[in-house]
Amino acid sequence: MDSPAARALLALEIVQASPGITADRLAARLGVSERAARRSIGVLRDAGIPIESVRGPYGGYRAGRGLRLPPLTFTAAEALALVMAVLDGHHDAGDPASPVGGALGKLVRALPEHVAAQADAVRRTTAPAPDRAAARPDPQITTTLVQACADSRRLRVSYRGESGTQWDAEVDPWAVVVRHGRWYLICWSHASGERRAYRVDRVRAALLMAERFEPPAAFDPVAVLEEHLAAGWEYAVELVLDAPLSRVAPCVPATLGKLEAVDDDTCRLVGSTGNPWWAAEQLAALPCAFRIVGGPELRHTAGVVGRRLLAATGGSSGGASSGGASSGG
Repeated sequence: MDSPAARALLALEIVQASPGITADRLAARLGVSERAARRSIGVLRDAGIPIESVRGPYGGYRAGRGLRLPPLTFTAAEALALVMAVLDGHHDAGDPASPVGGALGKLVRALPEHVAAQADAVRRTTAPAPDRAAARPDPQITTTLVQACADSRRLRVSYRGESGTQWDAEVDPWAVVVRHGRWYLICWSHASGERRAYRVDRVRAALLMAERFEPPAAFDPVAVLEEHLAAGWEYAVELVLDAPLSRVAPCVPATLGKLEAVDDDTCRLVGSTGNPWWAAEQLAALPCAFRIVGGPELRHTAGVVGRRLLAATGGSSGGASSGGASSGG
């Protein structure tokens, strides 16, 4: 052990993880004499950390409850799992075997008793509804991806695509982005020579390599992800909108496609989608008249949605709504 302070912090972690541990067992865990172990307990008490001693055959050291939160030590998996839980609104608080549940347990044990009782009651009785659309990546793999982004180091990743096909690729990781409960790695693929966005939950393994890279300047990872999500899907999206670009741009999701001005009064939207029903629902919110000029699947779906909405108002399903969308023929 490098110093008495470092030994004391390790002793605190051991006592917190093993309430009731005896002096001889603590000494064995620390690799020191019992006298040195007791001295570490003294260092903690001098620092204001309440360590209780219980005599008897079932006695030993316990971390007492106090008004101050004592120093806590988390594993890398626990720390990242807590951060991930905050970012995507999901946690396994009721499962003490999970990284989030284990880390939360440490926090609860360190709270004053009257506060801890309420927190633990919520933890045990709350039944959060699962977000079935969310995808939970592996914390260890995510740790490696985040570290590679921070250190600008190349990665070798094993990836499984949506179809189940798996392949290996060398990539320059630029950023990790969380969007609607899903985690994405924005990177440069050396095999394809193109920018890619990989779902982190589909990364099966990640290995840090020695090679380093220079991240792109003025890089907006969220914008890059949304642009990526609007391209490469099965069904085409192409619209002409009867309004200037400045008016339409705030109302069009970036995942629907890319907007470009045609002239001062007209703009064009070009993209693709894997779900024409979702795309048609987005079109209903556009603040101007428009024509679907590309994408037969979207044109058909928009017609079905439009007729349903018109019928719901008591109007004729054979006409067109004023100021709304037209199929463009």
